[in-house]
Amino acid sequence: MTALGDAFRAQAQACDSLGSPFMARLCTLLAERLAPDSPLTRRLFAWQGDLTPRGESVPLRLAGALHALVLQGDPLAEAYPPHQVDDATLWAAAAGAMARRQAFIDRFLDSPPQTNEVRRSAALIATGQWLAARHGLPFTFSELGASAGLNLNWDRFALALGAQRFGPAEAPLILRPDWQGAPPPAARVTVADRAGVDLNPIDARDPAQRLRLLAYLWADQPERLALTEAALAAGPPLPEQADAIDWLQTRLATPRAGQLHLIWSTIAWQYIPEAGQKRGTALIEAAGQQATRNAPLAWFHYENDGQGPGAALTLRLWPGDLTVDLGRADFHGRWIDWRAP
Repeated sequence: MTALGDAFRAQAQACDSLGSPFMARLCTLLAERLAPDSPLTRRLFAWQGDLTPRGESVPLRLAGALHALVLQGDPLAEAYPPHQVDDATLWAAAAGAMARRQAFIDRFLDSPPQTNEVRRSAALIATGQWLAARHGLPFTFSELGASAGLNLNWDRFALALGAQRFGPAEAPLILRPDWQGAPPPAARVTVADRAGVDLNPIDARDPAQRLRLLAYLWADQPERLALTEAALAAGPPLPEQADAIDWLQTRLATPRAGQLHLIWSTIAWQYIPEAGQKRGTALIEAAGQQATRNAPLAWFHYENDGQGPGAALTLRLWPGDLTVDLGRADFHGRWIDWRAP
């Protein structure tokens, strides 16, 4: 076994657990059959560092490059969903694409994967309903690791839980996660200001950047593609390009009288270096000490806590520094186990 093969096997397991049997199959084939027999594959085998999703995510880089070709109409599409082919045909198509489009794939590999999973907005909608019912104030949004800014529009989306629906009647998309627990309270959500930050924000108005965003969605999950395209059509705000913690310090320095300042991240905090996490936590806690009933502060974490299943949904509120366990959610927002009091 090689480090590259192990990374593809780990990614296959992750994709299988997240409901993508095609990606699990593709990554397994790459683990078993990829060989250092071209400049492109030799680059992959020589890759240094942690190749897994915890580090460089090399399997997702290659899979994203292949899906980008499919989205551009490459012949590889004939072996991708919704087509059904056997392993030999899929491997021949993938190997042929890697040989034929080496230059494109090589350039694609240069940048790490970046997604903007709009289904995570279901948890944001539920949290926003809970906060709006509690405080009754307009929101200020501050998202850390906002990518293309899709989830900065969560108040414009709808959440459907059986017969109950939250969000505007004219919502451009409706989220329907598998839901456990009582529904959140119904409340009116208004937004005074919304902004996000990312080290490398995606400007979806640029066709090349839009292609990268869509390429990291998995080919056998058309619902994700449809929701993402609907969210893009809604005109997301472009996040600022900056260090998240430097940007947050500036956001926290602005008075927010009569507004509830909601800071959040969704599977992004883990990518901030430890020193930055400590500094960010200290900044938020210091701002929390200055919070009042007329200018409360909320910090929502939709993050991997290493316990599973899925990610923890944790909310801290000031004044008072109250920590609320809101439950857990699938990393891609497919299900939510809602436990809010």
